[in-house]
Amino acid sequence: METVSPHELFTHIRIVLGMVIGLGITRMLAGLAGFIQHPGRYRVSLLHMLWVGSILLELVLFWWWEFGLSRIQAWSFGVYLFLVGYAVVLYLISALLFPDNIAEYAGYEDFFIRRRHWFFGLLAATFLLDVVDTLIKGTEHWSQLSGDYLVQVPIGMALCLIAYVSARRGVHIALASVHILYQGYWIGRVVYFTG
Repeated sequence: METVSPHELFTHIRIVLGMVIGLGITRMLAGLAGFIQHPGRYRVSLLHMLWVGSILLELVLFWWWEFGLSRIQAWSFGVYLFLVGYAVVLYLISALLFPDNIAEYAGYEDFFIRRRHWFFGLLAATFLLDVVDTLIKGTEHWSQLSGDYLVQVPIGMALCLIAYVSARRGVHIALASVHILYQGYWIGRVVYFTG
């Protein structure tokens, strides 16, 4: 077998990850376009739209953060499989926000509340997957994140547990808002570190 440079492997892996993340983004954008195309079909829900915005942002952030994989010098099939699995989890979260059919539900918010166990179970998994992803990127990447990152994971897991248990609309709106604000904070951190 011919030797492939780490840069060539990174490019290949980034393309595969991009396809999966692209499917998630496409699903989200197609769902949003459905509201424009058929405004009377389903009622727009603040709760649903907050999570749509947050997860769309999460997909974009995942793609941005994965550039840190360019530093890896020793790739393995296990790392590749892990990264594809992480991207698949993000796609599944997108699919839960815009399912194929919600005819048996009162709308997207009703579907979301009833399927919240899947949504928040998968979202909680992303916090754990992100820890492994961060470790894969090396100590330099880990040290850039500082103590904020060590706080993010347990708080994120706790918030997912609350949302998993509670069906109250207000709780879910508050949690989605907190998630978006925290994403905004991390975007500011990225701009600070790379700007």
